[in-house]
Amino acid sequence: MAHPSTVARTTGKILAWIVVVALALCAAVAVFVVTFDWNRARPWVDDKVSQAIGRPFAINGDLRLNWQRPVSEHGWRAWVPWPRFSAYDVTVGNPSWAASPAFAKLAKISFDVEVLPLLGRVISVPSIDLVNPSIDLERLEDGRENWSFDLPKSKGPSRWTLRLADLGFAQAHIALSDQIKQVDMHVDVDTLGKPLPIGDALKQQENASRGSAGAVIGQSGARRLAAQEQSAASAASTPSASSAAATAGTLPASGAARAQGASPASAESTASGATARGGAPLIYTLAWQAKGNYRKTDISGSGKLGNVLALRNAQRPFPLQADVKIGDTRLALVGTLTDPVHLAALDLRLWLQGQSLSHLYSILGVTLPQTPPYATDGHLVGRLQTGANVFTYSGFTGRVGSSDIEGTLTYQSRAPRPSLTGHVSSKLLQFSDLGPIIGADSNASKARRGEAVKQPANRAIPVEPFHTDRWKAIDADVVFKGQRIVKRPSLPITDVDAHVVMKDGVLSFHPLRFGVAGGTLASDFDLDGAKEPLHARMQLSARHLKLKQLFSTQKPMQSALGEVNGDAQLSATGNSPAALAATLNGEAKALVTQGKVSLLIMEAAGLNVANVVYEKLFGTRDIDINCMAADFAATDGVLDTRTFALDTTDAVIGMSGKINLRDETMDLTIHPHTKGFRIITLRSPLYVKGTFKHPDVGVSKTAIALRAGAAVGLGLLNPLAALIPLIAPSRSEPTPCAALLAQMRQPPHAPPPGARPGPAH
Repeated sequence: MAHPSTVARTTGKILAWIVVVALALCAAVAVFVVTFDWNRARPWVDDKVSQAIGRPFAINGDLRLNWQRPVSEHGWRAWVPWPRFSAYDVTVGNPSWAASPAFAKLAKISFDVEVLPLLGRVISVPSIDLVNPSIDLERLEDGRENWSFDLPKSKGPSRWTLRLADLGFAQAHIALSDQIKQVDMHVDVDTLGKPLPIGDALKQQENASRGSAGAVIGQSGARRLAAQEQSAASAASTPSASSAAATAGTLPASGAARAQGASPASAESTASGATARGGAPLIYTLAWQAKGNYRKTDISGSGKLGNVLALRNAQRPFPLQADVKIGDTRLALVGTLTDPVHLAALDLRLWLQGQSLSHLYSILGVTLPQTPPYATDGHLVGRLQTGANVFTYSGFTGRVGSSDIEGTLTYQSRAPRPSLTGHVSSKLLQFSDLGPIIGADSNASKARRGEAVKQPANRAIPVEPFHTDRWKAIDADVVFKGQRIVKRPSLPITDVDAHVVMKDGVLSFHPLRFGVAGGTLASDFDLDGAKEPLHARMQLSARHLKLKQLFSTQKPMQSALGEVNGDAQLSATGNSPAALAATLNGEAKALVTQGKVSLLIMEAAGLNVANVVYEKLFGTRDIDINCMAADFAATDGVLDTRTFALDTTDAVIGMSGKINLRDETMDLTIHPHTKGFRIITLRSPLYVKGTFKHPDVGVSKTAIALRAGAAVGLGLLNPLAALIPLIAPSRSEPTPCAALLAQMRQPPHAPPPGARPGPAH
């Protein structure tokens, strides 16, 4: 039996040899690791990675392994070195169908691996550093794209866990060619020299957008827009406005944020601080610049992003900022995006500027009317709902031409078409800013908004076609109200109300109502753009239009009393206002009763020269209107005067003739008949001829010549007889007002669009 001391010595020697062997083995491994040429492992690494990603992978430069002490560890852990792998000149191949042979190229990839977590089957990588990465993204028209990798399917859950803490890179370049979206873009991304808080980025973008607005809508318009924003911010910061905003589902803090120079987009920052959930600050770490084309339109821009790895957290808002110009449209935004893959939440301050709102169709797919240059500023919130994404541009303010606008619009993606709903209002609307909607602006204005069709110099009705193809791309239900209209003094229009509905390619205005001369001019329009050519139905109603206000610039009419009421039913076909006018069918009727009008007007209409001179010298008096009735029939663009009679206590005026909307010509004759006895009168018909652009109004020279000839002939026989042709006997028989009123009370009719009218009613 061995002595205990001998056993102890033997055991000690064995343990000593084990330690020596272990140390020697570690030293050998360390020497091997340090001295081994890792470039010999490149073929093995290339093959394994290629199999894993299903693409060619190659390390064309050196493959190195270095050991370094971790600076982030403390205590005894700081003495455990981390391996740092570096690979130079790395390429990842593309599928065979791609235009470029390489999907990605990198000058260098470096990453550390924590040693101790490997014992727990955790591969912990504190950071991966990419140097000069270049990525080529491509998608063909048939749907094939090169950013999806054919990774091998795992047979079961892996026992290893990968943990990546940070991703850093410098001077990245991304090329995108997407034939489906019609995008060809080059983007350069680099790190910011210093992280930028979202509040600072907001102030920078706000100043930049205000400056660019001056170039679009003019410096005066930009100042007015800034005043609108300040007024809206002040209103939104009041307790009542905040409670109303809360009731509407918006964040009341957004108004206060704007009043303090922040933004609606920072409402989330106001609600949770300028931090994400968990207390991490919202900062930008990357800057990008882009240039290319989108749908054959030049695009350029720049912006900032948060840390790329933050995109992995679906609960953390990801900060983004962009200032992009697409053609003549500028789009800028600052805010956050939560869960970018699924667009769970979008909260942005959004600025839009451009030459016409209609240009947003090619960018955003939203059908909007032709307008003068515009600039808007508002709060865009996006939410993902079951089956539909919903985006609301709320509380926006803006300028369109010289008019102010404000409101809220909601866009919802759904089948079979997206929808646009909301309300827009204007406190001060320039009437001229409505012209581009129907192509009634100048050729210079058309050129600025990119419209190639010019208005002929000899035509008054706009020839610019409607973009009916866009009506089928979206449904809409929007209410517009212009509280006050600024216009020429001769236009008695005061305000406008419109309810615009677009569905299945049919554009409807139910109603389109103008305040005119103290009354209303209401109309219902149905424009069926799904048919070729466009089919239109129009119903118009004039109520309580004051004569005095209708002719507000005519001094003799300032004592006029009475109201104009009328109705019209019309139909037409055509793809422009001029084409619709040229095919117009239907009826229009107007009526005036129990009014008063200046005697001077009636005397001038009757060409009673002596009385006109008398009234000019000694003043005017008013005469009563017994009745006035007008009845026009439209057939294939020609308005025929079926009835026109104005009966007063002093005169009766009739009118006959036609107005041709096809060639914009007029051939009207006005027949004045004096009531009572006139000593001197040249009572002769008036004519209105010529075109809409160049009308010719005058006295029938033939009638005057006959009267003058008769006067001269009789004067040769008897000087007193020369006055006989100039004496107007009294016309005692009254105009049948009762019959006219009964006729006017019959509602007008119109045939279906494209059909000829039936027998006259």
